[in-house]
Amino acid sequence: MAVGFTPKFVEEYPLDNLSTAQFLVIVHESVNDLGWETSYVSPTGIIAYTANGVFGWNAIIRITIENDTATVKSSSAGSEMFDFGRNKKAVKSLVEAIDEFKSKLSAEDIEEKHLQLSANFPPAGDDYLKLPPQGTAEQINGFLTIFKPQPGYFVTPVLFNLNILVFILMAIKGVDILSPTVADLLQWGANFKPLTLDGQWWRLLTNVFLHIGILHLLLNMYALVYIGLLLEPHLGKLRFITAYLLTGLLASITSLWWHENTVSAGASGAIFGMYGVFLAMLTTDLIEKSTRRALLTSIAVFVGYNLLNGLKSGVDNAAHIGGLVGGLIIGYCFTLSLKKPADIRLKHSLIAILTIITLITCGWIYKAMPNDIGDYDKGMEMFTSNETRALEVYNMKGAPRPKVLTAIKKGIGYWNEDIKILERVDKLSVPEPIKMRDKKLKQYLDLRIKSFEIMYKAVDENTDKYNADMNYYNHQIQVIIDSMKAVE
Repeated sequence: MAVGFTPKFVEEYPLDNLSTAQFLVIVHESVNDLGWETSYVSPTGIIAYTANGVFGWNAIIRITIENDTATVKSSSAGSEMFDFGRNKKAVKSLVEAIDEFKSKLSAEDIEEKHLQLSANFPPAGDDYLKLPPQGTAEQINGFLTIFKPQPGYFVTPVLFNLNILVFILMAIKGVDILSPTVADLLQWGANFKPLTLDGQWWRLLTNVFLHIGILHLLLNMYALVYIGLLLEPHLGKLRFITAYLLTGLLASITSLWWHENTVSAGASGAIFGMYGVFLAMLTTDLIEKSTRRALLTSIAVFVGYNLLNGLKSGVDNAAHIGGLVGGLIIGYCFTLSLKKPADIRLKHSLIAILTIITLITCGWIYKAMPNDIGDYDKGMEMFTSNETRALEVYNMKGAPRPKVLTAIKKGIGYWNEDIKILERVDKLSVPEPIKMRDKKLKQYLDLRIKSFEIMYKAVDENTDKYNADMNYYNHQIQVIIDSMKAVE
């Protein structure tokens, strides 16, 4: 059972007495007999695709011929960690077919078929099989190597390690590693509309490095390493980190726009952005045809499945969609410079323009977005402050009558200010339970004003004849307070 970020199986096959041309024809016929698709043929080998359908397991088969030996390699085309021996089985099937065709084909057949193949050979200098591999998955030979920056895989492990470091620091500070509380997430920088729009714009980025439990972290980090191994060698360090941060920002602003009262955290928005970049590239000719087709199917199925899975509660699908769409746009823009790798000025100009446009767009949305929950909370802070001041009159036993009367008048003023606050916040878009509570608060304020007016008369006339009325209003006030506590 092969295991790795790109599961594979490799076997050496001696040509024995066959020439390179003869072996090439035999391999080509064997691939066709197995029902696989040949996507590339050159004098030095063949690249084929198993073509088992969108939802079947598929592999990229690469046969390269050097000296008197052929190297047969099967690599999983999907985003899997285990291949359960399927790559080995694919190689064995091809080897068996080769052995069979060695005795089937005559010398005349081989010569004729080689002439047909050679008509489509690429120029010697453009032989894809002679080029060094663009990916870095081959360099990841052990678990610890995924943590180590190396050529073609530099930014990905830095981001990987940073996410893990933040999680470890949270755990050291006492945050539950399985199910952190909302308060802990907010303290560490989660995205939450009332706070983010209240001047804490930095939450749009900090939440991208924050995770809601160890399972959330592990799933996102696997997806990050997988897409990083595939994509970073093509983009390079600067494009990769730019795309990651910009799509993470776009994911966060989309989540902010969509949700009124959701605490959001995780790298998945940025990771979806990188999958979007890769999807854009896979629709161009930047990547070899057989690899492009296999990966396009795999990545599209992965993205589709996760978007559908995100429809269930508790998943911030808005961030996923925002990151994905942003990634597609950035990916198509990047292809302009990727097709001209020698034009460094074009590369840097595109990065600068994309960064400026993204920051301006996000800044405009941030400024234009209403913060009804945040405004409501601010209003209720003023409400509570006024209430505290009004109730201070109950701590004035033994104070001179004029001073008490002044305090009662001020209290009535505070209650009236709270009524105005409720009228203002009633125009905001807040959840229905809050609106129901505000209706009870209005009743509470009306009773408070009436009780203070009776209290003023009692103190001013220095009489006990209003005690029954006072007790009635105080009882009604307590009933409302108790009913609101029961709902909370």
